[in-house]
Amino acid sequence: MMTVRKRFRQLMDAPGCVAMPGAYDALSARLIENAGFESMIAGGYAAVGSMLAQADMGQSNMRDYCDHYARICGAVDIPVYADADTGFGGTSNVRQMIRAFESAGVAGLFITDQTFPNRCGYLPGKQVVPAEQMVAKIKAALDARTDPDFYICARTDAVLVEGLDRAIERCQIYMQAGADMAKPQAVDTIDDIKRVIREVPSRHMATLSQAKGGRHMTVTELDAAGVTAATFPSIALFAAAKGVREALGVLKRDESLENVGEHLIALDDYYAVVGLKAQMQREERYDSEAAALVRKQAAE
Repeated sequence: MMTVRKRFRQLMDAPGCVAMPGAYDALSARLIENAGFESMIAGGYAAVGSMLAQADMGQSNMRDYCDHYARICGAVDIPVYADADTGFGGTSNVRQMIRAFESAGVAGLFITDQTFPNRCGYLPGKQVVPAEQMVAKIKAALDARTDPDFYICARTDAVLVEGLDRAIERCQIYMQAGADMAKPQAVDTIDDIKRVIREVPSRHMATLSQAKGGRHMTVTELDAAGVTAATFPSIALFAAAKGVREALGVLKRDESLENVGEHLIALDDYYAVVGLKAQMQREERYDSEAAALVRKQAAE
């Protein structure tokens, strides 16, 4: 049986660079799937932005993330790769998190080696734990998973703290510990990415985040460099924020819906996205079958 986790592993093992947009809620996840993407990421930056309207400074918790990811996974049939922050504590917390994220339907996740509470990888003020603490978390995560296809990536944020050389050393150690992938965050040039691919025995996943600012590499450039996947973790969040702000600005200005329409999805299109027709057909079928059963029972 081809599960979403097997499919995600196939994508990570296949040649070429797969583009993975970021979902901030169930509706954005459905739109990503409908656009034809094969997989997606659900990151902490977008989660904290949508759940709390705050910047990602590690202020959410495992249960909130788990509920959030479960709604996203429940809305789509393609793999969802999720952000697990620092594992939300020590090794016992990591074990609990793995089981919870598995139950939520997540296909894979990454754990970072930042100190708790972690923050967006592009914000200042980060610190990293000793490598042995991260290795212990990796071991706990591997032991805790019940599905061997559940993908576990170890991310290091050491690049902006200790430099690229040390980040590469950490990735090498994390792969030796058994992680399915090791990723240095904030490696944002083609030359540095090529070096990481040469020196770390792992597939490489690049991050193209609005939080970085500046020019972003293209999927074509990353593919040529040998990158396995490129995530766009905040693209839907930023698109939604801009669209909502513009529509509300027109409404505030005109106090009318007359000029807002061009900023809105058409009603029929929205109902198609959320599956209204199928939902109504299911309800009608259930009602029809129930009525038939009652009539049959009464006739007997």
